[in-house]
Amino acid sequence: MISIINFITYRGRDHPTTARGTQLGRNRGQRSGAHIANANNHEVIGRDTKEVQMSTEHQPGKTATLPDWQLMTEQSHEDVARMERASAQEVIRWAVQTFGSDLVLASSFQDCVLIDLAVREDPMVQVVFLDTCYHFPETLEFVDQVRARYDLNLRVISPGIPIDEWPCGTERCCELRKVEPLRRALEGKRCWMTGLKRVDSPSRASSKVVSFDADKRVVKVNPLAAWTDEDVEQYVADQALLQHPLTLTGYASIGCAPTTTPVTLGAHPRSGRWSGTGKTECGLHY
Repeated sequence: MISIINFITYRGRDHPTTARGTQLGRNRGQRSGAHIANANNHEVIGRDTKEVQMSTEHQPGKTATLPDWQLMTEQSHEDVARMERASAQEVIRWAVQTFGSDLVLASSFQDCVLIDLAVREDPMVQVVFLDTCYHFPETLEFVDQVRARYDLNLRVISPGIPIDEWPCGTERCCELRKVEPLRRALEGKRCWMTGLKRVDSPSRASSKVVSFDADKRVVKVNPLAAWTDEDVEQYVADQALLQHPLTLTGYASIGCAPTTTPVTLGAHPRSGRWSGTGKTECGLHY
């Protein structure tokens, strides 16, 4: 097993760089058309394919030789335990100071709470949005609005398959349109930060604030793990944040358009995701 803290104190990985303030620049409501994979250092911005500028020193296959879990120091254990008791802002500050440019914030843009908190600590934190090619037009518009509000260092990553291959709702859709693109986004990085909350679903109820994601081989930080949906709503109101328009029309959890529906009053917020299929997770977290 790999030590969280020995992993986060490792230095020397090079990483890809992207331009700040990338715009989606897509036609409103366009949900089909040619879509070309970005298999070799390409990412799709809107519906146009652009080359990602990579560091000349970047070696995609390079991995570090890491100590075992047992080599963690007592202080390291204390740091991780302290994050369980810290505020979301303190957790983000710790992550920024610990990982610097090796930190990636992955956002679904259901809201911009985590982004608002993170840019207070690092205005240049890299934010990644996974464009599955099946998002609601309202989600894409919201991404543009949030990007403009914060002048985000935004990286939009699309899947390496055509739009009609494993479409939304099929067996491998989430694997190829979410999990694999995120893996590419994390190449050369040491930490990913998420907006996961324990109240989201039973499968997330025991999620730690800081843990080691063995599948992705990076440290995972969930600053909002202890927050409730009411906490999120209160923060949005207190800070007058931009709001995703669908959250005002009964959509309590927003994913891809074909597999997301509004929820009835009193129903669990994620009951509108993959309704009637028994599926509860896309594979990014569990």
